[in-house]
Amino acid sequence: MIGLIVGGFILLIFVLWFFSTWNRLVRLEENANKSWADIDVLLKQRYDMIPNLVNIVKGYAEHEREIFEQFAQARQTAAGCLAQGDVKGVGAAEGILSGMLPRINMVAEQYPELKADTSFVNLQNQLVALENQLADRREFYNSSATNFNAAIQMIPTNIVAGMKGCTRRELFVVEGVQRENVQISF
Repeated sequence: MIGLIVGGFILLIFVLWFFSTWNRLVRLEENANKSWADIDVLLKQRYDMIPNLVNIVKGYAEHEREIFEQFAQARQTAAGCLAQGDVKGVGAAEGILSGMLPRINMVAEQYPELKADTSFVNLQNQLVALENQLADRREFYNSSATNFNAAIQMIPTNIVAGMKGCTRRELFVVEGVQRENVQISF
């Protein structure tokens, strides 16, 4: 009788551990999902804002067509990766876009009347604010993904994670961002 009680108690502890571990993994996974959704919203907003900025600059600098075509292609690639949920692809596309934004600003420097255009200045300020929000959200997502990745690899939690079908999350790393001055020559 005592063996049955002890066995029942051990089984109860195991069941409680299993459910609490499952629920913890669900919470970590949903936290990572939410943080990616936050990035998704900001990136979509940014991708919608970029063509407006490009169009304003394009009106002043018609002969810079190559930059604008590259920018449009990079934006399209980034939006496509975002729609597919391809974290690594978004990171690569963001690297290209981030490297091109200074080029647009350099073009703006060449045209004083563009720098004085309130629409351009407002869009530029909004884009800077959005970039700061994206950096914060990217940090939060990477933290959430790292916590989830660590949890699904730890013993004995990895057993429950395997039963639940958990897979590693890619970190959102912006690839190929150049940290040097952009040179534009005419």
